[in-house]
Amino acid sequence: MRILMVYPEFPDTFWSFRHALKFVHKKASFPPLGLLTVAALLPAAWEKRLVDMNVENLEDADLAWADYVFVSAMVVQRAATRTVVDRCHRAGVPVVAGGPLFTGEWQDFDQVSHFVLGEAEVTLPDFLDDLDRGTPRRVYQSERYADITTLPIPLWELADLRRYSSMCVQYSRGCPFDCEFCNITAMLGRRPRCKTARQITDELDSLYAAGWRGGVFFVDDNLIGNRQDLKQHILPALIEWRKGRVGFAFQTEVSVNLVDDPELMDLLVRAGFDRVFVGIETPDEEGLAECNKTQNQGRDLEEAVRTLQAAGIEVQGGFIVGFDSDKPSIFRRQIEFIQRSGIVTAMVGLLQAPYGTRLYERLRREGRLTGGMSGDNTDDSMNFAPRMDPEELHRGYREILSTIYSPDHYYERVRTFLARYRKAAVVRNRLEWQHIAAFARSVLRLGIVHSGRGEYWRLLIWTLAHRPKLLPEAVTLAIYGYHFREVCRVYLATAS
Repeated sequence: MRILMVYPEFPDTFWSFRHALKFVHKKASFPPLGLLTVAALLPAAWEKRLVDMNVENLEDADLAWADYVFVSAMVVQRAATRTVVDRCHRAGVPVVAGGPLFTGEWQDFDQVSHFVLGEAEVTLPDFLDDLDRGTPRRVYQSERYADITTLPIPLWELADLRRYSSMCVQYSRGCPFDCEFCNITAMLGRRPRCKTARQITDELDSLYAAGWRGGVFFVDDNLIGNRQDLKQHILPALIEWRKGRVGFAFQTEVSVNLVDDPELMDLLVRAGFDRVFVGIETPDEEGLAECNKTQNQGRDLEEAVRTLQAAGIEVQGGFIVGFDSDKPSIFRRQIEFIQRSGIVTAMVGLLQAPYGTRLYERLRREGRLTGGMSGDNTDDSMNFAPRMDPEELHRGYREILSTIYSPDHYYERVRTFLARYRKAAVVRNRLEWQHIAAFARSVLRLGIVHSGRGEYWRLLIWTLAHRPKLLPEAVTLAIYGYHFREVCRVYLATAS
């Protein structure tokens, strides 16, 4: 059996980092971890190939080679996925589909032969058994959750690791919180299920053996969902594992209550975590209460961010506008919070209601749903009717983006962050030619060609004068800013 794993292309969003990746000659941020894991669950005797359309083209010869095409996708990949499925249908190759996109929309894909929904570790074995008997069903679903302590190491050999800026591993699934707009608990449950420390170090060993020395993203939706296991087993194992090894800076997603546990913060830093994404959402207490963001309520969120920065952890933040409780003042409040907090990578989006969430069900009961969500954080569409006047809401959203990603505001945030950041000397990186080349490209594009070149040079001069050891961080964040401005420029041009 010949299996072609296909990962459709992502649109150009803030999270794609596409414009920044050009500085280091990379094609995509991460390989498709889900497909590589599914590949490892398939019979070893089967031939397998991967086409990640974010780094290479899907050729007709690829489809001619395959007996089946396995497709996995998220909602934001919907349009690209339809193109892939249509090509497979015209080529006469049956498609097996899974992943978040198909969880709520599988009925909309008539040309897909088989759906393996939910967690593949649960539903894939039944599909494989039926396929072996020649009687595969069209839809495979289950209410059960997978035992992820049995997961194999992803088949990294299917991917060309040189094309990616970072690798990814997964420690846990599920989140103990119940935010109204989040579909993680609907898909993966509220009790975090965790891999063993041995599994994690084995996966890292496999990446190390493959020659990887760069960053690794722990793709958990909340790494600290099971703090006891993390503190007692995983982080001590990571601290021990990285002894004598270069590279491997870790990043992940956490809830803001991390700041309530100084011991956990210290262990994370010692293990090599230097960047976390935190769902701040809104500085408005009424908005936090509305979406049941209990972990953010009743605390000084700016102080929480400063605490993490001072501990040696860069905070990337998620922000939302469009809550029912939002007033016209929310746009200025979001801008002021983002600037004061020094959150350089501030991802601001309009509220959307994913299928399966409590928000989706509430809006359905209220008769306010208007269609499916795009999943795109640079898309100003909403799949429900907001309480605020839509024109005012979209105008305010555009004001946020045009302000926080303007060169003066952006570089000001970089300086605010660097002034507070206390980088730990845990991760030892090698200086490679791609770093030197990226710096040279930044000088050319950002320091000479780009209209914000004055702010670029002010940042470098300030950094050399005040925090010279953080010059690599300053250059990296300057490059990120270029990506954000390019995405923002296209969005504002199409939205106006």
